[in-house]
Amino acid sequence: TLDKNYLYFAEKLGAKVEPLRSVCDVRALDGGGYEVVHERSDRWFRRDRRTIRARNVVLAAGVLGTVRILLEAKARGSLPNVSDRLGARVRTNSEAVLGVTSREDVNFSKGLAITSSVHVDDHTHVEIVRYNEGSDALAPLATMLTDGGGNVPRALRYLGNIVRHPLDFLRTLWPFGMSKKGVFLLVMQTLDNSISLKLRRRWSSLWQRAIDTDRGEGAQNPTYIPLGNEIARTFASKVNGVPFSSIMEVLFDVPTTAHILGGATIGASAETGVIDTKHEIFGHPGLYVCDGSMIPANLGVNPSLTITAMTEHAMSQIPAKPGATARHAVDPDLVARRTKEIDALASQLGSDSLQAKGRAPAVTDADELEQSSSDA
Repeated sequence: TLDKNYLYFAEKLGAKVEPLRSVCDVRALDGGGYEVVHERSDRWFRRDRRTIRARNVVLAAGVLGTVRILLEAKARGSLPNVSDRLGARVRTNSEAVLGVTSREDVNFSKGLAITSSVHVDDHTHVEIVRYNEGSDALAPLATMLTDGGGNVPRALRYLGNIVRHPLDFLRTLWPFGMSKKGVFLLVMQTLDNSISLKLRRRWSSLWQRAIDTDRGEGAQNPTYIPLGNEIARTFASKVNGVPFSSIMEVLFDVPTTAHILGGATIGASAETGVIDTKHEIFGHPGLYVCDGSMIPANLGVNPSLTITAMTEHAMSQIPAKPGATARHAVDPDLVARRTKEIDALASQLGSDSLQAKGRAPAVTDADELEQSSSDA
């Protein structure tokens, strides 16, 4: 986790980390630089609002944090030049979160959280995930696996499953022990589908402006992945288990993702993206995005190393202060080569659509880049 790697080393180098703070606004200043307004996130009252001024600011709040901050700042005029592409091409990694709970008294919780995965076709990747015994908080979100599609409404199929397998349904209502007797199957794809994020006033937010979703560019997000369901059933047959998926997917055709990406993606210009190949926001010099918001495609794998590699690349583009000595050497040839690759990707994003084929067209050789520019 960040508190044990990047933030730990940042503090060792003199950075000040303030936990339990939420950003309320980022304002561009007339003479250059930015004001960041923030307050306590663990209080309802006396939230200790403060303002920090900085010449350069890096946004790394994750998709739902970074995109929300930028959408709100653009709407209130604090960052008026942010591209209208903000919130577009939000990716879910084309995921489905499935799993299996054994009917027997077994223990699948021992060992590493993620140990193996398999590419079952050219664009589908399945990963097995386990939790420590007692980590049952996600259990109420799971219910009996039910296919979508066809002429019969999915909710009716779900009711049919309950009638045919009442004991299995009752097992899904008992959350305790799921992490011990169950495993998750994370199904990820590189297909070109997306959603978009918007600011809207809705009753659920008491008519305050809040993040909402729309259908995105390209194909619609899958409401279920047939191959993933087939794999879950096969796994269940091997361990005498009950296959499950998320209750939101089964009842409302709303899939679940563990890896939301995009929304402030790289582009050749403000007409095609929010940030340039140095991760600087078009129209706002010195304001950077370095998190999953910058990822332009469904990766089909866990995105952490791609995010890390792209962030290391972005930081390598920031020149050292005059007279300062770089703490870590960065291979300039490698940086130039990676910059050329990312420029080519940005040009591709300027076309009608990014067609993700096979493995995702993100930063290549992430391990090589990480090794060469580690802690840059």
